[in-house]
Amino acid sequence: MARYKLTIAYDGTHYCGWQVQTDKSSIQSLIQHALQTTLRHPLNLTGSGRTDAGVHAKAQTAHFDTDLPLNLPRLRLSLNALLPPDIRILLIEPAAPDFHARYSARSKIYHYHLHLDRISNPFTRLYRWHIFKQLNLDLLNAAAPLFLGTHDFTSFTNEPQRGSVVHDPIRTLSRLDVIPIPQGVRLEFQADGFLYKMVRNITGTLVECAANKFPPTHIPAILAAKDRRKAFTAAPPQGLFLVEVLY
Repeated sequence: MARYKLTIAYDGTHYCGWQVQTDKSSIQSLIQHALQTTLRHPLNLTGSGRTDAGVHAKAQTAHFDTDLPLNLPRLRLSLNALLPPDIRILLIEPAAPDFHARYSARSKIYHYHLHLDRISNPFTRLYRWHIFKQLNLDLLNAAAPLFLGTHDFTSFTNEPQRGSVVHDPIRTLSRLDVIPIPQGVRLEFQADGFLYKMVRNITGTLVECAANKFPPTHIPAILAAKDRRKAFTAAPPQGLFLVEVLY
């Protein structure tokens, strides 16, 4: 039995997210079905982690096992022919037997895009959060570094009694950069792992800080509270991209 690694790009606008759901269309289910149709045997596709409904990926990774001999360029062509045009297999490559798309990952990079111009851009509206209120970018730049380092991020995760947060809510955020882009800014996150909705919850809190709802100096207290109610509303999904999974 051989193991293969997939690198996948997708526009999450029309999907319930990565993870298989019985009554909705997901990225994982469509790719898994395409693989089973092409290879003609049951298999499980394992991703590096779930992305929520409406969230996009430039380079999601996943793995599957098969004992069939594969022509990888031909398999990629077949899968992309079966998949809808907003999901694309970028690369299929052999992986070590002990490679695991989720557990072998050392860090992940996410980007979140904010549109700050008063007029919406029809060409980016599905991929940015349009902020109508005035933001103080000096406050945004002052607040972002306060999230860096190793912390208990319980205050910035949803469903704190489920999933990985129950066993280990500690994560190390090594980078949170504020990058100017046309008509807005991009927040670049890199960490050894992310809790459920962690990036969106941090982004929502940063926006409220930049809107003068509270000073940056309150962020350590929000982290220390380990209480989701102390942070602010999550940013919407459409501005979020999984950019890279590092192994």
